[in-house]
Amino acid sequence: MKESAQSNTASGAPPEPRRSMAVWALIGAAVMAAADEILFHQILGWHHFYDRSTTGVGLLSDGLLHSAELLALVAGFFFHADLRRRQALAAAHARAGFFLGMGIFQLFDGIVDHKLLRLHQIRYGVDVTPYDWAWNITGMALLLIGVVLAVHAARRSAAGPAS
Repeated sequence: MKESAQSNTASGAPPEPRRSMAVWALIGAAVMAAADEILFHQILGWHHFYDRSTTGVGLLSDGLLHSAELLALVAGFFFHADLRRRQALAAAHARAGFFLGMGIFQLFDGIVDHKLLRLHQIRYGVDVTPYDWAWNITGMALLLIGVVLAVHAARRSAAGPAS
């Protein structure tokens, strides 16, 4: 048993582009959630994850968001370590996944959390229109970068290892 595991690792598994992208999309979403939580919730104090109740509930919701983001980050790095251990990481697809995850998180937060569910706004006491535009355009830019990187990664994979 030990011998076959070593020979498989030594020869290297075939790259796993889809899994590499998914793992790094999870990490990207977790990183963006952390940036949101740390900057807008804690440092600037502009809002809590759930602002439709008391400050205590808002702080609890921030703690739950922070816990979920940390769990996603740890899980993502365990999955990444598994890909690396099996030599199955497709680096170009992983880079694309990172940007896709960041963009998807940001757009989900900006459209679903801010506008559809109205869990919170980016900031209170000001006209939120410029903040909403900046938030969602940034999310779209991150998503677009991820799509461009994914297309390039797919083309390189289709061309084969020689390219």
